[in-house]
Amino acid sequence: MKQRKSTNQSLLLGLVLATVLAIQPFTVQASEVRDFRGRATNLPKPAQRVVCLIESALSGLYMLGAQDKVVAVSTNVYQEEVHRYYAAMDPRIAGKKLPTPGNWDFVNIESIVALQPDLVIIWASQTVAIDALVDKGVAVYAVELHSFEDVFKEIGDFGVLFGKEARAGELLGYAAKELAALAESRTGLTVGDRPGVYFMWAQGAMETSGAPSTVNDLIELAGGRNVAGHMRQEHLVINPEHILTWQPQVIIMWRNPKLSPKELATMPVWQSLPAAKTGRIHELPSVFYCDLWTLKFLHAIKLIATWCQPDKFPLSDSSGSKRHLLKTLYGAELGERIPLDE
Repeated sequence: MKQRKSTNQSLLLGLVLATVLAIQPFTVQASEVRDFRGRATNLPKPAQRVVCLIESALSGLYMLGAQDKVVAVSTNVYQEEVHRYYAAMDPRIAGKKLPTPGNWDFVNIESIVALQPDLVIIWASQTVAIDALVDKGVAVYAVELHSFEDVFKEIGDFGVLFGKEARAGELLGYAAKELAALAESRTGLTVGDRPGVYFMWAQGAMETSGAPSTVNDLIELAGGRNVAGHMRQEHLVINPEHILTWQPQVIIMWRNPKLSPKELATMPVWQSLPAAKTGRIHELPSVFYCDLWTLKFLHAIKLIATWCQPDKFPLSDSSGSKRHLLKTLYGAELGERIPLDE
């Protein structure tokens, strides 16, 4: 898998603005968008029937107001972690009426073809399924996300493929505004002002992310320094010696129902770290609110900024902040329906 160089935070704002400007109206003759493999996705008109096998991409379609075009979803959408949020937005998902012909792990080609889609959204790594769909004449948009730049590209491309260019421009414009405000707040920060941050995935306490990665971008934008950033892997497993050497001042935990920050702070190795001694072990809320592969990464950045730079980013009303984000990204009507976890 080819890795991009990590997006320098000084360039990220320019990248999102460039994406806004690059969105072109859908022509009646054809639309050509290149997916993350660099392959053209040609449609004669805006997509009317889409099978979306990626939950994060589905979130983008709801943000664009293209949910009525969805005829099938990933099996993950009916899992407890995210189901209730989508159910609040869409009665079809609430009643589990939309078919689920696959996810990141498997794809039922016959079931997809029977739905007569004009577009299938699928992970780029699922090459066998992609080839089978293309052989049957089904248009495919393949996704591969490594950075926030990729998130911007996906939203921009979806705007074109679904004839929602104006809405895509609004969403990316909002992201640009938020990133500009964050950049302004970080003015004057030196390397020494950035606390060392260890990011912990829920699969295991020793699983983290180096660079390039969305996690590395996330930490840097929030005013921290990824202690694993010098390791050139998007996802890696470290050993206790690493964490003892790095001595992180802040620990950020991905949502983990099996391990709480308080429990981690009392465990061998971890209890000796500066983050544990100063009470700076934090857990992100539900994945739905902080999905790093959607524009909701903005909420995660703000939360981590309050933990990394409390003087510059004082903790604000969490409920109000989340509701504002949801209504801005999903629209006033859908955003008001989505439940808040408190």
